[in-house]
Amino acid sequence: MQIFQGFLDALKGLWESSGFMQLTWQNYAMIVIACVLLYLAIKKQYEPLLLLPIAFGMLLVNLYPDIMGAPHINLVEIASMDDPAAKGHVIREIGGKIFYEDPTYGGLLYYLYQGVKLGIYPPLIFLGIGCMTDFGPLIANPKSFILGAAAQIGIFITFIGAIFLGFTPAQSGAIGIIGGADGPTAIYVTSKLAPELLGPIAVAAYSYMALVPIIQPPIMKLLTTKKERAVVMDQLRPVSKLEKIIFPIIVVIICAIVLPSAAPLIGMLMLGNLFKESGVVERISKTAQNELMNIITIFLGVTVGATATGTVFLTPKTLGIIALGLLAFCMGTACGLLFGKLMYKFTGGKVNPLIGSAGVSAVPMAARVANKVGQQENPGNFLLMHAMGPNVAGVIGSAVAAGVLLSVL
Repeated sequence: MQIFQGFLDALKGLWESSGFMQLTWQNYAMIVIACVLLYLAIKKQYEPLLLLPIAFGMLLVNLYPDIMGAPHINLVEIASMDDPAAKGHVIREIGGKIFYEDPTYGGLLYYLYQGVKLGIYPPLIFLGIGCMTDFGPLIANPKSFILGAAAQIGIFITFIGAIFLGFTPAQSGAIGIIGGADGPTAIYVTSKLAPELLGPIAVAAYSYMALVPIIQPPIMKLLTTKKERAVVMDQLRPVSKLEKIIFPIIVVIICAIVLPSAAPLIGMLMLGNLFKESGVVERISKTAQNELMNIITIFLGVTVGATATGTVFLTPKTLGIIALGLLAFCMGTACGLLFGKLMYKFTGGKVNPLIGSAGVSAVPMAARVANKVGQQENPGNFLLMHAMGPNVAGVIGSAVAAGVLLSVL
């Protein structure tokens, strides 16, 4: 009988420690959302390198919340400082009583998340992006800077809107930066301005980056005509190696002097690009754009997804942030397109307005989407290289916008 009772007690303990007793309806809702995102990443291939680790991190933390648990210290009371149980522990005396510290350790993803929280991962991501980015289209067509800057207007429109909705200026700046469609920049700014919002803002920024093929095309077709989308642009001029080497040096000097707060992001981006274009550090360049970039992407994606616990994520405030982030991204896309239409008018129809949508910082997905939509109207229209100009300008523009927000706020 005693053995049977012990067996029942073991089953009871197993049941009480299982997810069926520990998880809430919010956790189950987030598990469903994570599975949907996994479907989009695997089946639809929407930025799988980002969306798959984010979705799996989301799934994991809602199944086992302690994987993001923070370490803490338990105080255990003892009779005297000579108590054998306290050997090797820090002993404290509080209110005439003696305790020893019994530390517990945090979950695996808690420690990996420190790279996000401390702003370490974003500059390293920018280093890898710089190694993979060709600034040639931007150098060949400097007017692309205008489109990259125009797409950042959505950041500041949303910033103002968030203030009117009751968010603090610092929180509003962190929410607005989602409009740049640049996950590393959004994480970097939020870690400085509003770390309490880091989870929902990071998830929103990376999710919208991954969902560019869904979000942008309807806006592009709404704001442009069939004739404008079918415009075939002239081939870009060749860019010399000297120009490509000088460009990152000049950009980092100007940006670091004018906006020192943007130097970590811009500096790493331009350092990576200089690795690539100099041609003398090929081994370092390959490491930064492959092994280092892949490792940081895994850590960043999984830990960002792991911030999306049901109890934190499914709240009116968090859902409001997600909605404002979507508005910021849509506004950035729209502003880039509208400036593209202005350039179409001023150049007598030589600029396809679709390349303006690539002014957001989702490299190279936004440029690919602009090219795809253009080819739907004219199969012989190849806009990819033209769209890469505003796209890489958007990377610089989002970092500059981040520097402005950090300097002001």
